[in-house]
Amino acid sequence: MLFQVGGQGSHPTFFEMSAAQQLPSSLRAALTYSIGVLALRRPFLHKVLDYEDEFFAALTLILETHSLRTTDASFAETLYGLRRRAVNIHVKKDDLYMEAGNRIQHSGLRKRQKLLSVVFLVVLPYYKSKLHAIYNKEREAALQASLWGNVNERFDEIDNLGDASSSFASTSGLDTDLTVRTRFRKRMHKIVATCYPWLHAGTEGLAFAYQLLYLLDATGFYSPGLHALGLQVCRATGQELMDTSSRISKIRSNERERLRGPPWLKAVQGALLTCAYAVLDYAQTGLIAAVFGFKMMEWWYQSAEERMSAPTVYPPPPPPPPPKVAKEGIPLSPDRTLCPLCSQKRANPSAVTVSGFVFCYACIFKYVSQYNRCPVTLVPATVDQIRRLFHDL
Repeated sequence: MLFQVGGQGSHPTFFEMSAAQQLPSSLRAALTYSIGVLALRRPFLHKVLDYEDEFFAALTLILETHSLRTTDASFAETLYGLRRRAVNIHVKKDDLYMEAGNRIQHSGLRKRQKLLSVVFLVVLPYYKSKLHAIYNKEREAALQASLWGNVNERFDEIDNLGDASSSFASTSGLDTDLTVRTRFRKRMHKIVATCYPWLHAGTEGLAFAYQLLYLLDATGFYSPGLHALGLQVCRATGQELMDTSSRISKIRSNERERLRGPPWLKAVQGALLTCAYAVLDYAQTGLIAAVFGFKMMEWWYQSAEERMSAPTVYPPPPPPPPPKVAKEGIPLSPDRTLCPLCSQKRANPSAVTVSGFVFCYACIFKYVSQYNRCPVTLVPATVDQIRRLFHDL
């Protein structure tokens, strides 16, 4: 199942490469969402979510290995009709004054390049995900320690003192080893938390620089990983697309011919290979459907939520009119920081909700308790309508 994107020549567009690069993350999000929904009815699937990184790394390892072996491209690149080609740069020495001094030749992938491609596609993202999880955990622990103190370290110190006092116990050696391992692990986590932001910023910045240069046609390498491997991604020719299925069939038939043993053992092994190939083909189709289904649901629910949650824009209402000072009421001082009742600087400023004027708490409480009204507007009020202000503006 291939998705051809517009463009001319063998050089893929920036949008093709970007779509192929973002497909694994979309696939992971779709699988995580699907397994999370199924885990509501099948609780044993929560174990898969607990080891999400390992599960996805194993799945991508199978897909990328099979795709590189059969099509010389990653799983995402295969869906967009792209192929990886080794770049060999030769320099012509016949005529130094010719414009075409350099020539680039593309060839198929060697076994070493396929192996390194699997490392860049599967192993490095797996370790990056683990480092990111450790960084997030350490950041949350640092935030918690800044708010409530490092409770865990205090408990560890108490445990260590208890272990030292119980030196006659038979398990003191194991406890010491565990303590050393725990301290070493915590130290490594702190190192990761310190270095990971710089490492992440460096790799992301380098990747952005390569993508910008690729967009400007200044380089043929879309990522630093492809440059390190000496690989460029090109569009597959029509003949290559037509020969893909025949190539896969030829590889699988060669694998069946390599089977050794009695006839009955060969038959069993051949049946197992056929089942494995069928499962792999169905898995690829299912993963593609899962990705596009997830994207469709994300777009649908996001647009519906935006339509429902989008507030109707109305002009702001005019401010309410200021309360009127009664003729028989207490006059206001020009200095707004003074209490109208005691003519002193307000202490424990409090407001009467019926009017909004601010007084000293003791003054207004005594006045409202006696007269049951606001002293300025003479509007009826009770002591329950007195509110303490924590910022005297």
